[in-house]
Amino acid sequence: MKKILNDPENFVDEMLEGLLMAHPDKLKAVEGNMRALVRADAPMAGKVGIVTGGGSGHLPVFLGYVGKGLASGAAIGNVFSSPTAEQVLIATRGVNGGAGVLYIYGNYSGDVLNFDMAAEMADMEDINTETVLVTDDIASAPPERSSTRRGVAGMFFGFKLAGAKAEAGGDLQEVKAIAQKTVDHTRTMGVGLTPTILPAAGKPTFTLDDDEMEIGIGIHGEQGLRRGKLETADEISTDITNRLIADFPLKAGDEVAVLVNGMGATPLEELYIVYRKVANILQEHKVKVYRPYVGNFATSLEMAGCSITLLRLDDELKELLDAPAASPFFLQV
Repeated sequence: MKKILNDPENFVDEMLEGLLMAHPDKLKAVEGNMRALVRADAPMAGKVGIVTGGGSGHLPVFLGYVGKGLASGAAIGNVFSSPTAEQVLIATRGVNGGAGVLYIYGNYSGDVLNFDMAAEMADMEDINTETVLVTDDIASAPPERSSTRRGVAGMFFGFKLAGAKAEAGGDLQEVKAIAQKTVDHTRTMGVGLTPTILPAAGKPTFTLDDDEMEIGIGIHGEQGLRRGKLETADEISTDITNRLIADFPLKAGDEVAVLVNGMGATPLEELYIVYRKVANILQEHKVKVYRPYVGNFATSLEMAGCSITLLRLDDELKELLDAPAASPFFLQV
């Protein structure tokens, strides 16, 4: 194991210190708690706040999407661990401008438990909250149980579109409706080539042989659909893209946003090779790519691999997708 660390136990807090020092014009800690970060201009009076959160180790998710036209704040847990209910509540207070707060985050049991507890505590402080769970990982459950799926890289689109609606002055129910519509229109699947190494543990979270890959792997290394010999970029891209198309299903004339996301250790060059094949397959199905996004949007420490996300668009979602947004990790003008 080789990592650029000091004490592994201080990994998250030292990262957060560096982030705040690097971007004081964009982010701030609430009540002096670095595990609850919000926009530097939060709270915004009369606007819906959006709070996300989850474990560290996934940058830019979650706190990387705190900014204009995106989420308003994030609660940050330890590596691959949920933030506490108190951390979520502190972030909620920090973004509350009197119009209510939307919680949007990945569907993981620990996060659900602690965000639900935070919602109850917020209600006692007369802060109205609503929740949308991101459930885009098609490998984690079949279509008939889509509400139980995990939330992975597709949550980027949830932050982007719900954030745009809030920025435009939508009320809490309108922002929630856009977030849910985005989740309902989003599908993701990933492939893993190497494991992650938790800083505090100093050992891999799972094992893959040098010539192996795992299709459908989760963002924490959860078991995928199949494990086998490493395939070519075109073979991997074809398998995943066809599964995504079938899960909607997409039809000729549909428009989509495409996200090819690196898991943390995959060069951008390889991600563009994947995008090339995804775009070709969609063209063969007469599905138009409205906007492509290629890069590291939701990682898993140093895992090698990638995920592919498709967001099926309509005129309403296209307008929100096109809206400007800015955070330390994402800029769209």
